[in-house]
Order: sequence, then C-alpha cells, then structure tokens
Amino acid sequence: MNEIGLAVDKNFELSSDWSEFRRQMPVTTRWAYFDHAAVAPLPKPAAEAIQRWSQAAMSQGDVDWPKWERRIEQVRKLAAKMVNAEEQEVALVPNTTTGISYVAEGLDWTAGDNVVMSGGEFPSNVFPWMNLRSRGVEIRVVNSSVEANSDGEHSAGKIDLNRLADACDRRTRLITLSWVGFASGYRVDPAEAARMAHDHGALFFLDAIQGLGVFPLDVRATDIDFFGADGHKWMLGPEGAGLLYIKQQHLDCLRPQCVGWNSVVRRHDFSEKEMELRPEAARYEGGSQNMVGYHGLGESLELLRKFGLASNHSLIANRVLQVTGQLCQRLLEIGATIISSQENKTRSGIVSFQIPGQSPDQLRRHLLELGVVLSVRNGALRASAHAYNNQTDIEKLAEGISDFMRKKTASPS
Repeated sequence: MNEIGLAVDKNFELSSDWSEFRRQMPVTTRWAYFDHAAVAPLPKPAAEAIQRWSQAAMSQGDVDWPKWERRIEQVRKLAAKMVNAEEQEVALVPNTTTGISYVAEGLDWTAGDNVVMSGGEFPSNVFPWMNLRSRGVEIRVVNSSVEANSDGEHSAGKIDLNRLADACDRRTRLITLSWVGFASGYRVDPAEAARMAHDHGALFFLDAIQGLGVFPLDVRATDIDFFGADGHKWMLGPEGAGLLYIKQQHLDCLRPQCVGWNSVVRRHDFSEKEMELRPEAARYEGGSQNMVGYHGLGESLELLRKFGLASNHSLIANRVLQVTGQLCQRLLEIGATIISSQENKTRSGIVSFQIPGQSPDQLRRHLLELGVVLSVRNGALRASAHAYNNQTDIEKLAEGISDFMRKKTASPS
C-alpha cells in the first residue's frame, strides 16, 4: 500500500535520511524556509543551469540556440513522464493563469453553459472563468466551510464533492478544482473529482500548482482532462516556467489562443505562411519561450525524480507528510490551533494554523527577523514544508513562536 495514505509515525525521526536533498538547497544556510506554497527557493542545480545559460547568452548570443531548444524538448519529456502523459499533450506555458485561460477561452461555449467550482479557489482559478460571463456562461461557486470533528480538530477548506455534484446539471460544461487548497492545504483526490465530473457529462480541469512536485499524478489513471501548474512552488523551479496538460482527444476542441511562428508545423521556415498548426499542445507556445526558466526547471525536475517523484509513487510525498505531521505535533505542543485537515488522505505540504490571541501578521514579521519564512493566508499562518526541511527547521519555527509569545506576555498592557 502506498505510504501516502498511512498515518504519520510520531516516533519518526527527521534525521539525515534526506540530508543530500537538503545539501542541494542553499537557502538552508540562512533560513528555515516554510514558504513553498508561495515561491520556492531554487535548488543549486537549477541556479547553476540558469547561470550557464546566462553566461552563454552573454558571451555567444544565439550561437547555442539550437542546443537550448533541444534542452527545452528534454524538459517537456521530463514533465510528460512525471505525469504519465504523452509529450504532445504537454505545453510549456508561463504560468498557471495562462494554462487556465487557454482552456477557458478555447472551449466553444454556448450561452447558458455553466462552470462549477469550489469557493476556496485561488484567484487564478476564478477570474478566467468569470471572464466567460460576457459570453453567457454561468459560474456556480460551491462554498466550503471550516468544520470540526468530534475531537475538536478543524478542517478548513474541506471539499465535499457531493456538494459540487449537486450544483451540476445538464448544462454544466466543466468543473474546475484545486488539487490542494492554497490557504487550507486541503487535498482532493483528482481521480475521484474527474469521475464525478465525467458522471455529469462535464470536463474536469485540475489546478495542480499546490500539489505537483510532491504528490504523484498519473493523468491516465486519474482521467483528468486538463491541468495547469507553474513550476515555482513545489517543483522548485523559477517563476514564469509552467506546464499545461491537454488530453490528446481534447486538443482540437480548443480554439488556439496567441498563435505565432512557434505554433505551426513548419515553425522554423519563416517564409511559410500556411497556418498548419502543430498536432500537439505545443501549438499554444506561440512565440519565443522562457529558455532560461525552463533550463532551470529541467534541473529541478531531475532533482525531484532522483529523490523519488514519479507518476505512480512519490517518496517525496511520504517525506513531506512526515515532516508536516511532525510540525503539527510540535505546533500543538506550544498551543497552536491547526486549521488544516489532519486526515491522512487530505493532508498536504501546507499547514495552516493560528496562535490564539496573537496577530498572524505580527508573528510572521517576528519569525522573519529570526530567519523563519512562512506566509499569512485567510487570517492564519501558513507553513509549507518540502522534503528537505528537517527537525532543526521545525524547532526554529516553534522556538520563534514561543519567543514571540513570551515577549507579548512580558510587555506591559
């Protein structure tokens, strides 16, 4: 059985098992970095690839351009293999928003169609769909809520697929959902969500940015129709280098946007004016690409593959859940309220929590001064750990919170 669904062993020692991964992350020399759900630090191999590209571009101009393009295609292969897709189903796009917009604007909507989504989506998975209202498309938002179980544990952002299903009717064209909630960290099962959508005759779009790079994703097994994800979070890549997956059978169902020289079959023949689109998702890549960004992302994907990320399993996911399980335990010991789900099948790398009576923004600033990086989202602190984080990082975070609370207690009222 895959360990991702198993309970966290509270006696698990976050020791040196992942020390080699940690050595590839120079950020650890200064920071206890818990902000991968925002922007991840670059691994050493990615930074070195960017430096090599920059040096070549500075000293040689475009002499190495053919070699750079070959590397771009290698990155596409890496990405496709990571999710068990065909190469022609993967487009290299600037960010998640672009990928979502290509699908939203590409489908042949009819006035009266509707899109169903959760109420806790990140704006990038909301506004491209809302933009369709001018074409007569209805946007149906199913709100999620904070719930507590019998033990008093909270589960913010819980997604009830039955409630999403209840919002569907015969005019539901597409259901869109985040794999992992950006604020809550609540993780859904993409296969279950896709099945629900297909049972209602709808397509399924997965906003994968908060899961891809940690959790395994097999597009064949899950049967999702589309996904989008920028590489700058859990894939540990630079900003501006992301992925869009389009199931092969849907490629011709989308009207291409931003068509350019790189969209056509004879893309290197600049005298050719016949617009024969490439029979692959790369037709959406239009013009010049973020060469340097994808060179960096390629090295990050290689690193993740080396440490056990594949389409059907992920040692990285097991490690991340062990780290966040240990983090939750430590936070509870110092009096924190855990907002994120603590159920094994819905946990992720994101831990959303509060310190009762304390300002999240003030506490974040205090932690930053002590060398601890995290974010504030929806009125709660958000710590997002990757596989290289360890017990030292966790203790630095916990001690920083305790120090803040002591100072608050000691200060005159």
